[in-house]
Amino acid sequence: MSLTATTPARNAAPPQRRGAPRRSRFGFHARMMAPGILLLAVLSLIPLFTVIAMSVSQVRLLGGVSFGFVGAENWARFLTDVDLALQWVRTLVFFVLTVGLEMLLGVGLALCLWKLLRGRNAVLGLLLLPMFVAPVIVGLLGRFLTDSTFGLYHWLLGLAGFEGDLLGGTYSAFAAVVLMDVWQWTPLITLIALAGLTSVPQSIREAAALDGASGWQALRSIILPSISGVLLVALLIRAMDAIRYFDIIAVTTNGGPADATKVVPIRLYETAFRFFDLGYAAVIGLVMLAVTVAIARAFVGILESKGLTR
Repeated sequence: MSLTATTPARNAAPPQRRGAPRRSRFGFHARMMAPGILLLAVLSLIPLFTVIAMSVSQVRLLGGVSFGFVGAENWARFLTDVDLALQWVRTLVFFVLTVGLEMLLGVGLALCLWKLLRGRNAVLGLLLLPMFVAPVIVGLLGRFLTDSTFGLYHWLLGLAGFEGDLLGGTYSAFAAVVLMDVWQWTPLITLIALAGLTSVPQSIREAAALDGASGWQALRSIILPSISGVLLVALLIRAMDAIRYFDIIAVTTNGGPADATKVVPIRLYETAFRFFDLGYAAVIGLVMLAVTVAIARAFVGILESKGLTR
């Protein structure tokens, strides 16, 4: 028999023995994590089903917790609540302003730090300080700085001709809480965008410069498309948090003045823990959960379409 005839037989894979155990679909690591995953699933599903049951019930707290089935009464009330509809619009405006300003300022600061050759780490360290402050502390700090009697910001605005109370005006209070959130979370966008900018190949930028591309053309056609996936992740992170914004508003204005800063999370808190209308609060919470999941799914779909989830 020739050598060429025996070579394929020698290279062929050995046949699988009969009765050999099949390879499990779940590896060793998956089996080791299974108890923890099941525990987290139970801890998540039990509250979820409880909230769903509350949404179709009238919850009574006197003499112990009891559920009285009312059907779709709470959901019908949700669909006809004009005040809540206005609060959803206010939440949407707050969402667009905070996330939009944070993305613009964060990318701009990241580009400035990217061009900075000396002292970048020191400047970045100072810039990231607001991100590590608790939101409640940010709210307290903002309330003291905007106080109409001894606030620094009130004094500076008084020099510019503004004599009103920042947290007492309808529009100024809303602008104040928006800027507080922007001040705290713009550094996060800056950090994420700067990480994406450092991964842009130097050779591509040099080739664009040799081709005569201006700085704006290179930014629009090369740099921003290269970090679009990173920016989408940053946008997803901030969008998931901005829709549930509560801390700073609760500490500074608590939804006032005249409901000017009352967003949906503040309304949810008041409904549940001030008026103890837990059934209706459960409906508001479930809708907030659905909106949050929808936003996250939309961003994940965009990432999948760009092939960035592999």
